[in-house]
Amino acid sequence: MTDRELFSLAVAVKVRSYSPYSGFAVGAALLCADGTVYTGSNIENASYTPTVCAERVAFFKAVSEGKRDFTAIAVAGGESDTTCPPCGVCRQVMAEFCTADFAVVLSDGNGGTQRYTLAQLLPFRFPADNL
Repeated sequence: MTDRELFSLAVAVKVRSYSPYSGFAVGAALLCADGTVYTGSNIENASYTPTVCAERVAFFKAVSEGKRDFTAIAVAGGESDTTCPPCGVCRQVMAEFCTADFAVVLSDGNGGTQRYTLAQLLPFRFPADNL
């Protein structure tokens, strides 16, 4: 699957967002090593703390279905040409399940996509061996 195809799935799933407070819909499409794709959209809550980002929804759906090997995630937020990088909590969830070369695909702001590695977005992650 190309980055553009994965990003298109993230854009498409934004319509499922529950974002009545911020009005900022986010969609994510997570590509597993076996080619399976899990999608997620952000789900807000009036007390804010229980809000869940689209990226974590996609990861938790995949992990709850037994997936543990991931290749890439695309994240689309706001307007489809808006760059919407994952928050710190989502980056740490990615670090739990992915290697440093895991790809994060974002809008480049001009109708295309830009690919980053998890290591670029989270150079000092907190791994399990820190416990």
